[in-house]
Amino acid sequence: QVQLVESGGGLVQAGGSLRLSCADSGRTFNGNALGWFRQAPGKEREVVAAITWGGGRAHYADSVKGRFTISRNNANNTLYLQMNSLRPADTAIYYCNVVDYYTDAPVFGSWGQGTQVSVSS
Repeated sequence: QVQLVESGGGLVQAGGSLRLSCADSGRTFNGNALGWFRQAPGKEREVVAAITWGGGRAHYADSVKGRFTISRNNANNTLYLQMNSLRPADTAIYYCNVVDYYTDAPVFGSWGQGTQVSVSS
């Protein structure tokens, strides 16, 4: 059973920072690449960043390169997304999932509740 719980969202002004966390209580992370996704109102869910199991490789959507950093702590089964220089366009609900690192396709069809990020101008 997939048990991923996202947290850390909030309301910030443009230029601010947030750190999102994704906790895995169901041992879903073991051996898997992980990704952060987001869905803005009226738009499709899109991948933001992905990271390999060992954390040695990561890639990002062009829109967040240089501003966001994905990381993971496999010892405590937690995935992170450090978001700096936030923009109003980053406003969305953010989700985590296991991914195919080479295609960014989410592995699990079910999603957690996500965490809302709102950036004011």
